[in-house]
Amino acid sequence: MNKRLDRSKLKIGVYHLQPYARTEAHIKDLAACGIDFVICLNDDRAALDLFEKYGVGAIVSGIVPGWWGGDGDNAGKFAETHPLEKYVAAAEKFVDHPAIWGIDCGDEPSALDFPHYGKVMDLVERKFENQFAYLNLYPNYASVAQNNAIQTVNQLGTTTYAEHIAEYCKNVPVDYICYDFYLYSINVTKAYENLRVVADACLKTGRDMWIVLQVNSSREEEWISEDGLRFQAYTAMAFGAQNITWACYTAGWWHNQVLDKNGEKTEQYEKLKKVNAEIKTISEEYMKFRRVSSHFVGFAGTKWLEAVEQEPIDALSTGVFQNVRAEGGEPIVVGQMVSRTGDGRYALMICAADDPYEKAPKTYRILLEADRTVKAIGGSGEIGIETLADGTKAVTVRSNAGVLLIAE
Repeated sequence: MNKRLDRSKLKIGVYHLQPYARTEAHIKDLAACGIDFVICLNDDRAALDLFEKYGVGAIVSGIVPGWWGGDGDNAGKFAETHPLEKYVAAAEKFVDHPAIWGIDCGDEPSALDFPHYGKVMDLVERKFENQFAYLNLYPNYASVAQNNAIQTVNQLGTTTYAEHIAEYCKNVPVDYICYDFYLYSINVTKAYENLRVVADACLKTGRDMWIVLQVNSSREEEWISEDGLRFQAYTAMAFGAQNITWACYTAGWWHNQVLDKNGEKTEQYEKLKKVNAEIKTISEEYMKFRRVSSHFVGFAGTKWLEAVEQEPIDALSTGVFQNVRAEGGEPIVVGQMVSRTGDGRYALMICAADDPYEKAPKTYRILLEADRTVKAIGGSGEIGIETLADGTKAVTVRSNAGVLLIAE
């Protein structure tokens, strides 16, 4: 089928573009911010015409019946309230538009509803010829099922998050896993564990990993910084993320969106625009590779892995890249990658993860050994690689930056 989302490119999306931000000037600014698509747009044909003009796609809500897991009190009721006939009827009356890339099928369902979601997603993929079926999952801080007398509701519908993801993979026949995680409202260590579980499930089942991150704030007095955006994006990329969505561009939930309630740009606009441009610069080469593993290098003795079921290492050796580490032992998250075409090239996607809360950001060098020619790409383009007296290669980075190392 001809699906409009180009999966060969890393795409960047946002949640919510409210009616007060749908003028031509607003949508032109949206595209200039590096946004490729919007989730939760309704079937607004005037806005969709402008989306088409500026090359932006929409994952449209309201075309098919909506569903949200919420606090879990409706878990297991999806099939009863949303029979397949409703989706068939929706498809029959659907009027296509070139800017509609996807059909929003719901958000954060319980595992109890995955069997029916499998049928729904399959039907939507077949009935909507040009669109893919979109579904977003809970993060690992959603409540799990407990075998006790006092719990009346749970969100995940399983006893562990890993089981939740496994049940999704078993029941829902789509080639991606998308989930949201709002790191600066939760914590770093749970974010790492969530990345690990989902990325490894994607690797095992041959799926792409999509992630929803935060550009807004759960606390009114807090504004996510440029480096906060970088840290979220580059750690996700070190685990192989191929699609990044930011929440929220306009009012949706919480505070300090990219645009305010009057549709005016806040300080988040320029931050997001800059970081999106960096991501896309790196992604031109990054998307030519696929993740095979991720590693926490230099994390021993830190607090960042308290909830992570993976041991840190002092240095990473892959056979092509040797003794990869930060010069001063700073924590770095490293994704090991291989060429998608099998042309013999290898890569490492690295996030300088020493200072996620910006207590003392600094510049330092990442060291490695390699017999091959190595190229380094950062957010501004190619980075020079220094060769030290003993033959060690060195790449200078700053806290929270991302760098892609390619062995030719």
